[in-house]
Amino acid sequence: MSGTPLYILAPFVPTPPELVERMLRLGGVSSQDTVYDLGCGDGRIIIAAAKKYGARGVGVDIEPYRVAESQSNAQAAGVEQLVIFKHQDAMTVDLSAATVVMLYLVHWSTEKMRPIIAKTAKAGTRIVSHNFGMDGWTPTKTENFTDEEGKTHTLYLWIVGSS
Repeated sequence: MSGTPLYILAPFVPTPPELVERMLRLGGVSSQDTVYDLGCGDGRIIIAAAKKYGARGVGVDIEPYRVAESQSNAQAAGVEQLVIFKHQDAMTVDLSAATVVMLYLVHWSTEKMRPIIAKTAKAGTRIVSHNFGMDGWTPTKTENFTDEEGKTHTLYLWIVGSS
């Protein structure tokens, strides 16, 4: 990755287990899917997709220690054969192999991902974002809920080629 500008698109904020499950359900994840998580942090979304649904997963994070942590967590969960984690700038990811893409970034970085998704994701790919929409793209589905701590969340689902 040397010579390539690196963009930290969001701080690491662990996604609570209830939210991970809701994101996977909204994305319709199954064993037929390859789930990409851009800014995967500790790998929990990809690991849950593999463990619960048998999906394959690709986690991408700009921080090498997060990639190492994700790999360790996948091994501990017994799903290392289904998932890979890459030390890579999410802005450079080719999403052509993805069937589902998970985003938990911030508004400006979600917006920066929109043209990359439009260019590299194939038609029918499901995009799930936590709390941040994408201007100009109408979600296929929006889910609002309040968690056990009283915090409100919005999940967005888009299907590439249908907006």
